[in-house]
Amino acid sequence: MRHFLTLKDFTKEEILEIIDLGLEIKKDLKNGIHKDYMPKKTLAMIFEKSSTRTRVSFETGIYQLGGHGLFLSNRDIHLGRGEPVKDTARVISSMCDMVMIRTFEHSKLEEFASFSKVPVINGLTDSYHPVQLLADYMTMIEYGVAEGAKVAYVGDGNNMTHSWLMLAAKLGFELRIATPVGYEVDSKILEDAYALAKISGAKIFVSNDPKEAIKGATVVTTDTWASMGQEDEKEERVKVFAGYMVDDLMMCLAEKNAKFLHCLPAYRGQEVSESVLEGHADIVFDEAENRLHAQKGLMVWLDRQR
Repeated sequence: MRHFLTLKDFTKEEILEIIDLGLEIKKDLKNGIHKDYMPKKTLAMIFEKSSTRTRVSFETGIYQLGGHGLFLSNRDIHLGRGEPVKDTARVISSMCDMVMIRTFEHSKLEEFASFSKVPVINGLTDSYHPVQLLADYMTMIEYGVAEGAKVAYVGDGNNMTHSWLMLAAKLGFELRIATPVGYEVDSKILEDAYALAKISGAKIFVSNDPKEAIKGATVVTTDTWASMGQEDEKEERVKVFAGYMVDDLMMCLAEKNAKFLHCLPAYRGQEVSESVLEGHADIVFDEAENRLHAQKGLMVWLDRQR
């Protein structure tokens, strides 16, 4: 049995296998072919952090695979409200076939997985957002920018940045990260990425200069400056991140046909300009849709490992 907590736990071949499976299932869906890969299987979806894309993609995904999704908010279960995480894990995993958790502390996810009898998927923690990176790389493949990619990430050194680090380090492409001083990526995660990059041949650069990061990039990506749980920091972050908005002038520094990615929700006029987002709307919203397809590939792959 395998859990999907971070891309660090998977080989390059496994990551690409999951994405290829997602692409195959997507192709079938677009051609009107429906296969019950997981008939009558139940996915428990635990949300301590709310989300549009994560809920819709997982709930729709398990249904299209022939199973059923159970939405469980922190108001519906005792997780974190008196019952130990290990007890909740034992109970839910005895009744369901798979569990997806979207929460704050990565340690809570790890504890849940250690006591779970079924595969656990990281729907997002404060440290990593690996399912989003499956969708991002699937989109890069579809748009022909995966091979020889030079990815520039501009913004906060957050869970998205950490996940880009793991993906680049595993797959072996070039990643340039630019964050403001004091908002850099976690040093331990960066250390891990550098170690993995020595094996894969990935080129990883970190700086505080967004223009240097974007120069010559084939893919440019960013994320909101204030993530869920950081609302009280929003005003301060808007000041600190001034100069880090991906606008037309920034995109002019990238390769001529560079693609822009955003995990959404996007705050126009902050991390990305209206013109850049709308100018790349096709790929950004294909990227959002690919959460559905990549996660279906992931669920089927995990189910086959049991």
